[in-house]
Amino acid sequence: MGTVLKGGTLVELEPAHVELADLRVEEGRIVARGTDLPVQEGDDVVSLSGKLVMPGMVSAHVEPAAVLARGLSRPASARALHPALDLRIRLEDALDLNAVQVVGTATALEALQNGTTTLFAHHASPAAVDGSLLRLARGLNDVGVRGVLAYAVSDRGGPEVRERALEEAVGFIRRAQGRFRGAVGAQPLCFLTQEGLHRVKEALTSTGTGLHVELAEAPQDDRLSVEYHGGTPVERLMGLELLDARTVAAHLVHLSWPELSQVIATGAWLVHAPRANMQAEVGYAPAGKFGHRAALGTAALSADVFAESQVAFRRGCDAGQPIDVLRYLANGHRLASEAFGLPVGPLREGAAADLVVLDYRSPTPLTPETLAAHLLDGLSARAVESVMVDGVWRMWARKPLSVNPDVVAEESRSVCAEVWARLAAPAA
Repeated sequence: MGTVLKGGTLVELEPAHVELADLRVEEGRIVARGTDLPVQEGDDVVSLSGKLVMPGMVSAHVEPAAVLARGLSRPASARALHPALDLRIRLEDALDLNAVQVVGTATALEALQNGTTTLFAHHASPAAVDGSLLRLARGLNDVGVRGVLAYAVSDRGGPEVRERALEEAVGFIRRAQGRFRGAVGAQPLCFLTQEGLHRVKEALTSTGTGLHVELAEAPQDDRLSVEYHGGTPVERLMGLELLDARTVAAHLVHLSWPELSQVIATGAWLVHAPRANMQAEVGYAPAGKFGHRAALGTAALSADVFAESQVAFRRGCDAGQPIDVLRYLANGHRLASEAFGLPVGPLREGAAADLVVLDYRSPTPLTPETLAAHLLDGLSARAVESVMVDGVWRMWARKPLSVNPDVVAEESRSVCAEVWARLAAPAA
């Protein structure tokens, strides 16, 4: 018994492909594709005539705690330290384990409603380290999306908190299965000592996983890393051979061309998050020079990859460095495929059944040649009607099936009140 999707227009990104065809899904995978696929007794047959079927989107860098930042402003006194991180650091410091799970659910629900099915989350909760990635995974699992979860290691709380963070990351990596994988994360290297960086390398070596690092987001990252730790972030990462094809490096706004070239040459994934960079007022990353392993992340904003791709393209045009938006989106699927060890993205036999049904009535012909223009000028999250992850419908007719959005919002507001109260409390 399986699910047969009949009569949809299947859209793939790179190479661009648009085709009227059926899909058969069994046990979380696409097992057949073709015209007028036969139906077996007991199959769930879904008519998608007039609808588009696309791969679920991937956000390659997500900061879950930021969902509680809406309405908060950065204090002027903190801006001199790290304008891109000051507010998020304060939020992360105020999280308890219940808050971690709730922000995971709220973040994942917005992702689902935006057609995003895989999140590469970069998380920290220094006051509630132990078990935090499991609680974050529970939040995502309640909604039904995929997650690659990294605990962001730093020395902000001292060596003891750093070591607990490493234990948390390594423990989750070894336990993660199904729709979840783990990674070791790192906040900007101005917050990580050389000893800490060595410990990160040991964790990566013992688990065989890659580093998820925020790199050169703010202009002072280089200066502070040199002043505190004796080298620029790229120098320190290269010196310990921590950049390779498993690395996810996010932001990369303030790198010299020689250092950017070094990072690209390692084969690392470079993640562009233009909306968050604009909001943090840190400048524009030269995404047009990111090479062939570049993807999009939504960082501190909602996981709307449609919106992210449109901003990324237009910011690139404005800077005289237009990007290949189809490649950026397809690279998110390639990154997810590497993380999960199975094809994620292709609407082909053997691939994960992570897909989005869109009610998009195209005013002009939708062809492989025009697909990018439709993504940039017409398609958006408002067209997302239904979402399947791992072969299971997680949203149908714009209604999430495993959580109640009203309950999620109420729980998030309640947690938000507690977290904001802790932020307002005087320091002990």
